[in-house]
Amino acid sequence: MAEKAVARGNGRAYGDAAIGAAHTIHTGRLDRLIDFDAMTGVLTCEAGAMLADIIDVLLPRGWIVPVTPGTCYVTVGGMIAADVHGKNHHVAGSFTDHVNWIDLMIGDGTVRRCSRLDHADLFAATCGGMGLTGIVVRAAIRMKPVETATIRQRTIRAPDLSSALATFEENLSWTYSVAWIDCLARDGDLGRSVVFLGEHATVDDLPADQRADPYRRPGRRRRGIPFDLPAATLSSPVVRAFNRLYYAAQRPGDALIGLEPYFYPLDAIRDWNRIYGRRGFLQYQCVLPLGASEAGLRALLAAIAAAGTGSFLAVLKRMGAGSPGFLSFPREGYTLALDFPVADANFALLDRLDAITADHGGRIYLAKDARARASFAAGYDHIDRFRAVRAAYGLSDRFVSRLSQRLEI
Repeated sequence: MAEKAVARGNGRAYGDAAIGAAHTIHTGRLDRLIDFDAMTGVLTCEAGAMLADIIDVLLPRGWIVPVTPGTCYVTVGGMIAADVHGKNHHVAGSFTDHVNWIDLMIGDGTVRRCSRLDHADLFAATCGGMGLTGIVVRAAIRMKPVETATIRQRTIRAPDLSSALATFEENLSWTYSVAWIDCLARDGDLGRSVVFLGEHATVDDLPADQRADPYRRPGRRRRGIPFDLPAATLSSPVVRAFNRLYYAAQRPGDALIGLEPYFYPLDAIRDWNRIYGRRGFLQYQCVLPLGASEAGLRALLAAIAAAGTGSFLAVLKRMGAGSPGFLSFPREGYTLALDFPVADANFALLDRLDAITADHGGRIYLAKDARARASFAAGYDHIDRFRAVRAAYGLSDRFVSRLSQRLEI
C-alpha cells in the first residue's frame, strides 16, 4: 500500500480531511449494497455506497438510516470516518452508534473486522477517526423502520437565545429538532431563532389520498446557482435584511413536509456554494458542554455580530450523550454551525471563535475544519488513546492527510 495515503468517498468534507499527504484513494467504486435482513433491519454494504442510493433502495421498503447528516450525497465510509450526527442526536446518538461492525483495511493490506467486541480499540479509533486508521471496506448498519416518506414538522419562533434553548429543552421528547439562528441579531434579539421539530409521520397522519402510496416522494428538481455571486450579496446589510425577513416568514404551527426538504434542504440547490463567490467559504462548527452552552453561545454570537460577518446558514442543534469514537465530535450540549465567506478578517474571527469555544470547554468538528491549529486537541479528551491505537497498529506513517499534518494528530 502506498505510504501517506487517505481514503476519499464523495469529497463532502469541507476541509482537507480527505486529501492525502501523498496519495488519495478514491472509494467510489466500492458502492454495492451487499445484503439486507428485513427481519433485523441490518444493511451490509460497501464503504463507497452513497446515502442517497441507500434511501432510494430501502425507503420504499419501509426503512431509513437512523442518523443522517444534512446532505444525502455522502458515502457510508465518510459517515463512519466523520461519525456524523443529525437532528436527533439527543435521542439516537451519532451514526456509528448504529454500526454493528466495520471491515477495515490497515497499513499492511490485511482486513480486520472491528466491532465493540473484536478489535474494540480499532473500532473506537475508526469511528470519527477521519480516515486515519485505514480504509473502510464494508460495514453493517442497523436501519430504522418508518411508515412513510413524510415528516410531521412543528415550527416555533424563539425571539432570543434563552427562548430558543428553552424550546429545545421543553421538547426533548421529539425525535428531531434543529434551529435556524440569526447570527447577526444583537442586544435583546441576540440568538433569535426558528426551531423546527420533527417526527416521522405515520400513515394515519397523511391525507387520505396519499395513504395508498405512503413512500411516494415528489420528483426532485435541483435548481442551480448559475454563476458566482458578487461579494456584496453577503454584505452585512444584505444578510441582516434576509435574516429579518426569514424569521418573519416562518409561520408557527404544524405541517407535513417531505423527507428531503426536512433533512436535506441544500441538496435541492445545485452548486449552492457559489453564493459565496469565487473565493468560496469556510464552515465553522463547534459543540459546547451543556452547562456552559448558553454562556458560550452568547459569547460566540456576540463576537460574530460585532464582526458583522453573518451567515445565511447558521444552525443550532441539541446533542445528547457523547459518542463512542476517540475523535468523535458529539458531546452533550449544543452545537452551532455557520458558514463564512473566505476573507482575511474571517480567518481572524474564527481564531476568536476557537478561543471562546476552548474557554467554555468545547471542541470543533474536524469534518468541517479547514484552518484550525494543533491546539484543537484540548477539546478532545481521548486523543492520546487515538494516537496510541495508530502507533500500535503501525498506522501513523501509512494514513496521513493534509488535515492530520496540519493538526499534528
